[in-house]
Amino acid sequence: MIKKILYSAACALLVIVMMVAAAGCGTSDKDVINVFNWGEYIDPSLIPEFEKETGIKVNYSTTPTCEEMYAKMRNGGVNYDIVVPSDYMISRMIDEGMLAKIDFDKVPNFEYVDQSFRNPEYDPKNEYSVPYQWGTVGVVYNKEKVDENEKDIGSWDLLWNKKYRKQILMFDNSRDAIGIALKKMGKSYNVSSEKDIRAAAQLLIDEKPLVQAYVQDQIFDKMEGGEAAIAPCYAGDYFLMAEELGDEGSDMLGFYTPKEGSNLYVDAMCIPKDTQNKEGAEKFINFICDPKNMAANTEYIYYSTAESAAREMLPDEMRNSDVLYPSDEIKDSFETYVNLPVNCRRLYDKLWIKIMSA
Repeated sequence: MIKKILYSAACALLVIVMMVAAAGCGTSDKDVINVFNWGEYIDPSLIPEFEKETGIKVNYSTTPTCEEMYAKMRNGGVNYDIVVPSDYMISRMIDEGMLAKIDFDKVPNFEYVDQSFRNPEYDPKNEYSVPYQWGTVGVVYNKEKVDENEKDIGSWDLLWNKKYRKQILMFDNSRDAIGIALKKMGKSYNVSSEKDIRAAAQLLIDEKPLVQAYVQDQIFDKMEGGEAAIAPCYAGDYFLMAEELGDEGSDMLGFYTPKEGSNLYVDAMCIPKDTQNKEGAEKFINFICDPKNMAANTEYIYYSTAESAAREMLPDEMRNSDVLYPSDEIKDSFETYVNLPVNCRRLYDKLWIKIMSA
């Protein structure tokens, strides 16, 4: 918890400093970049380092979900120079002409990105994105509340176990939540069958009486504080919670990859088409891709880096973690989201409203 408190204090200070800087006299578009990222997803010391190195001020804001990021960009009114969406949303933004092509001559540190993360399905020509962090999704559970002999440990079914009524958390976004239900059914995350998607939504409606809360970042307080017993969880978040709890963490929290398969995702840095400072944005991307900066960021936020050079700089417990860097055999069970057809996305939105109001 100390690390999170320090993080929050540092971010609050950064916001104040950046607001003052943005209000200063003589500041031009070339002196400032607006960065839009996820919450608790950067080492806050990197921002002043970038500012000192380049003379470019950073206005930093956060979003809880990809969908909110997309909505703010689509609605306009705020111009961003860097956004960090997930793979499937990057594909959608490319299709809708929302992103600018990156000049990779101005991002020489891209050379450090591993070949396995280049030319991904969501950006096959590698024109619009540079990997920021990647990770996987599993289930975290409280060993003091969940019977270690529980037959559902190892499966998504644990999130539907009536024994843990009001002790279960679920992701607070449609793609992840419906995706989990699809996996429970033995289906792909990327099915376009209306019948399958509706059946998954019904599973979430059936689960709702068991759910204590729909969460994103709130999972930290609830699981660390023993307020809930079970939750879907990003592997990096589990690793961070276990670290914050110290020796108590391994005794209190367990984590597994569901046998039905799960999600491997990539969050990547992109430049919106309406950027006011593309050159500054490319400098920021290049700065983050420097292995020493990427390693510092990865160590702070506890996700996984797409740069082997950065991974080698991490502490042993991170570099060798099978949670953060699962074996190839386990990775074979993971699936990456793709951009769904428009009719499917509309169905997701409609069904999510129905689930939330059930």
